[in-house]
Amino acid sequence: MERRLARPRIEAMEWRQRKTTKPWSEKLIEGIIRLCGMSCIFLIFAILLFISKEAYPFLVGKFEASEFFFSKSWNPSSVANVHYGILALIAGTLAVTFLSMLIAVPLGLASAFYISEFCSPRAREIYKVLVEFLAAIPSVVWGFIAIMMINPMIISTFKVPIGLNVLNASLILALMSIPLIVSVGEDALRAVPETYREAAEALGATRWEIATRVLLPAAKNGLMAAALLGVGRALGETMAVLMATGHSVQIPKSIFDPARTLTATIAAELGESPKGGEHYQVLFAIGLVLFLISFAVNVTADYLIRGKRRKR
Repeated sequence: MERRLARPRIEAMEWRQRKTTKPWSEKLIEGIIRLCGMSCIFLIFAILLFISKEAYPFLVGKFEASEFFFSKSWNPSSVANVHYGILALIAGTLAVTFLSMLIAVPLGLASAFYISEFCSPRAREIYKVLVEFLAAIPSVVWGFIAIMMINPMIISTFKVPIGLNVLNASLILALMSIPLIVSVGEDALRAVPETYREAAEALGATRWEIATRVLLPAAKNGLMAAALLGVGRALGETMAVLMATGHSVQIPKSIFDPARTLTATIAAELGESPKGGEHYQVLFAIGLVLFLISFAVNVTADYLIRGKRRKR
């Protein structure tokens, strides 16, 4: 009797063991996925190491934090009076990024809500294609639009002497960031379980009430991620900003003042600086600052999102 009872148990244990043993193809795929994930981390550290290596001679040599971060004077080509102050460059970068996000985030999230919840399925597909097409426009084309179209519009509308300024660059960056915000925001809204919508409709809620009182709280982590991805897009843009800001080294006091950003400075001057020279090293130091700013934005976003998830 005991042998009859033991045999089914042994067979059940063998069946469970065979079930938990993964085939070699599944192990191979998991290994490739794990390798890809680790390679992304490796590439980030490799980029950081490369930038730090090129900037290292300047950082351990003539680097002075007070002058580098708090001086407005940027004069790398002078022989007798060289200055490497990036305060004006940081101010220009932050001014352009902040103003562009004031424009892009509300418009992008509102567009994501409309595409996700208020338009018909056919119109949704058309709008998504148009948004993706907008994201595919090259950066230099946006720069031409800034010079040839937005520049004269700003001059004629606001009666300013030049239209290549912080406002121009912010409008261009907003147009370039909106497709990313719309795409990620729409995905976050569509990821909310359908039962949330059905339960709200059963209680008699309108579409607007569902969007603002149900979907917005449920998808706020994804919407915040979309906004911060837009910030990263604006921080890293180069060519359009180079063409739209006026490329003037000064701290902008209004949205109609020309400015210069960190990325535009690297793009404009790296080709003219001799490799291994002091100017070359300083530009890599600026790249290191830009890398750390972008890293801080991503870490902050991750902290906020994870913190809100823990509170739930």
